[in-house]
Amino acid sequence: MTPDHPTDTLPADAASERRQDFIRQIVREDLASGRHAAIRTRFPPEPNGYLHLGHTRAIWTDFGIAEEFGGRCNLRLDDTNPAREDPEYVRAIQDDVRWLGYEWAELRHASDYFEVFYLAAEKLIRQGDAFVCDLSADEVRAYRGSLTEPGRESPYRNRSAEENLDLFRRMRAGEFPDGARTLRAKIDMGSGNINLRDPALYRIKHVEHQNTGSDWPIYPMYDYAHSLSDAAEGITHSLCTLEFEDHRPLYDWCVDRVDLARHPELVKPLTDRGLPFEADKPRQIEFSRLNLNYTVMSKRKLMTLVDEGLVDGWGDPRMPTLQGIRRRGYTADALKLFVARLGLSKQNSLIDYSVLENTLREDLDSRAARRMAVLDPVKFVLTNLADDHEERLTFSNHPKDESFGQRTVPFSRELWIEREDFAEVPPKGWKRLIPGGEVRLRGAGIARCDEVIRNEAGKIVELRGTLDLESRPGMTGADRKIKGTIHWVSAAHAVPAEVRLYDRLFTVPNPDTDDVGKTYRDHLNPDSRRSVRGYVEPAAACAAPEQSFQFERIGYFVADRFDPRTDAPVFNRSVSLRDIWAANV
Repeated sequence: MTPDHPTDTLPADAASERRQDFIRQIVREDLASGRHAAIRTRFPPEPNGYLHLGHTRAIWTDFGIAEEFGGRCNLRLDDTNPAREDPEYVRAIQDDVRWLGYEWAELRHASDYFEVFYLAAEKLIRQGDAFVCDLSADEVRAYRGSLTEPGRESPYRNRSAEENLDLFRRMRAGEFPDGARTLRAKIDMGSGNINLRDPALYRIKHVEHQNTGSDWPIYPMYDYAHSLSDAAEGITHSLCTLEFEDHRPLYDWCVDRVDLARHPELVKPLTDRGLPFEADKPRQIEFSRLNLNYTVMSKRKLMTLVDEGLVDGWGDPRMPTLQGIRRRGYTADALKLFVARLGLSKQNSLIDYSVLENTLREDLDSRAARRMAVLDPVKFVLTNLADDHEERLTFSNHPKDESFGQRTVPFSRELWIEREDFAEVPPKGWKRLIPGGEVRLRGAGIARCDEVIRNEAGKIVELRGTLDLESRPGMTGADRKIKGTIHWVSAAHAVPAEVRLYDRLFTVPNPDTDDVGKTYRDHLNPDSRRSVRGYVEPAAACAAPEQSFQFERIGYFVADRFDPRTDAPVFNRSVSLRDIWAANV
């Protein structure tokens, strides 16, 4: 990263001093008061899909705060719902975190703690804090009440501890079918917080788990498993998004009633495996989600797009997944800079997609070398040059950074230029090529168009003209004032390329809102992907996978990470040079 580029990778003391959000203030106070000697955080995604842009803020927060304050951050896969989880997602999650530039202290799984959760549940039963309930799921919902009406107690709520232990152990043994019983916390059916109305802690599911196989016919519910996982790992600050704010009382209830820190016998399954005793009381702190317009970030809806073939998988460059935008050409530094500038707050807001795009433009402007490419080519023949004319011109790789060096670009009698750079009937203010008019060829001199050649269908297939030989670089005529400059590629040396022109996946700012019977599917952008065959200069053809360029006058493009071909390279448009959506808003 260049020195003048805002960076998220500051030294710990500088970064800590620079950022003054409310979470970092809490951390500073906890350290200063001696509440914690060291900071421990975790990033706990459920492996039921690919990470998306919204997770970037969580990753930056969890790992960033640990780094800034000399702490540790674990990556924990909250794998308590095996029916929806897949090892493919686990691999992708790890890849995404590493791509963003972070490394976890330890890789953990919620399934590592299944024995701990079970022992803790038996403790709750013995304390009278949990009971086995025979109500069906529909009956539980009916008993729960509403925001304005209290719930009703289950008729099974007052079973004895002995009966509950017996039933729970039989649940563990696999004696009962799916959904027959649940283990519920005994809290308060009259609570104004519905999450405290005797929530389920365990449900019966005879489903094989990717890590534990068929060992467990019962699985813990998320709130229960998440809170105790944090406690078992000694997490000091459990950072999560605002939708979990109403769940915090249940989180604290589970942590306090089980009290792993003072009951080492409950974590004996971990210490017997050689893991250290780390149990502590974590503190949950919520921050706002990262919401962007012109996209959806519900895993369920993203999975629907994939399953119905509306996109080309989770890694489609139009998807808001980290795999997708990485393939699109977004950089890890751009994403971290984006979330760093947004900061952390308690207020949900909708961020305009252009803010993300502008951050990428800013990042790529400093890091991307320049190249010439023609995406909709028409031939331009300079008739006053010899048929075998060939020379090598010297171009800077970056106009703002000499450290990028220079390259040679071949120039010949026949060039490819953009079709849109020529107009027979020019609109007002036109500064490019017209019949009888002149234009500057980038780095090569001033050329005039003398003749237009058409095919039988009337389509322009060739332009013919002349090069002002006194206007070559370094000659006196080069200073002659010409309104327009266009780019080009030597036809004799051009390398054919597939260029995929990606755009926003949806046409409306809020596709997630049902409008007059429409759903997000109805707002898919039919022009979100176009593939064209163009030409690039030779220096672009040897691009490494994920190498970014600015195609001059066109936009920023990246060599596709999965199609590295030098004979016919594949480039994906990352972002245009300007916001092409601004005029449509």
